[in-house]
Amino acid sequence: MVAKGAKRPYSVLRPVLSAFQPLLLSWTGNGEVKTLTRAEIAGIRPLTGTALMSAWYMNELLLRLLPREDAHPLLFDAYDMALQQLSNGTRAAGALRRFEWTLLRETGYGVDEDAPDFEDPVIEPALRRDLRERLAEILAGRPLSTRRVLMDLQRI
Repeated sequence: MVAKGAKRPYSVLRPVLSAFQPLLLSWTGNGEVKTLTRAEIAGIRPLTGTALMSAWYMNELLLRLLPREDAHPLLFDAYDMALQQLSNGTRAAGALRRFEWTLLRETGYGVDEDAPDFEDPVIEPALRRDLRERLAEILAGRPLSTRRVLMDLQRI
């Protein structure tokens, strides 16, 4: 999707189009590339620091694992809930594990067991390891850019 003229200083779209903010959109177009015709803010979610990197991580997973224009309503709800939790200051680990769990389940990559308590810090390391292994298998060894950036930032 393209937003013609959105970078211009006087554009009505410029102040509305921000990363990780819920929007109501209208667009036109018949081919693969659509043209944005209208955008309205549907809420504000301030994200900084770890919460912002976590949001970029979720986006990268979605872009890598889902085909374009493939609707997943339950996955969208999980993504939206994770963004809400991250913007409210909830522990990022619980929000991310819940999102990863739902992503694997909704895309058919086999999380058949019952959902664990994602907020339990005792089981979080094992759950994180398990989900990371499952995601690595699906990603076929292609490392995520957000993980690399986060590791680089932690070294600074």
